[in-house]
Amino acid sequence: MMRPGLLLVLALAAVPAGAQEFADAEAGVLRWLDKLTGETGNMELARGQSASNGRLTIQLDACRYPADNPASEAQAHLTVMDSTRTEPVFTGWMLASSPALSGLDHPRYDVWVLACVVPGYEPPAAAESTEEGEGE
Repeated sequence: MMRPGLLLVLALAAVPAGAQEFADAEAGVLRWLDKLTGETGNMELARGQSASNGRLTIQLDACRYPADNPASEAQAHLTVMDSTRTEPVFTGWMLASSPALSGLDHPRYDVWVLACVVPGYEPPAAAESTEEGEGE
């Protein structure tokens, strides 16, 4: 005889998970931190573009976002090189909402994804501050 709890688990497993559609962005915004000096900054990279900061060279391979909500979960595929090594120190996807989930493991630097650049989309906070500044 099957237990009711097991039936519930089997029933939930049979229901397909709602697949979210993602759109590709032409660019992304990243933030970096030099843990030794405390220096930090943002960089906007186009897909395929790279930029150097200290010993790191960061390349944005792809940036994607939920098609129905550009302000939510940005995901970027990065390749990060350290000039003192021959192999990349990081290659993979980073999630804006969970940078530690798949993060750069480097003794000196941190890099994380802030957002994808979506043409024609202005984040709500930026839109509000623009409207407030218009009347002054």
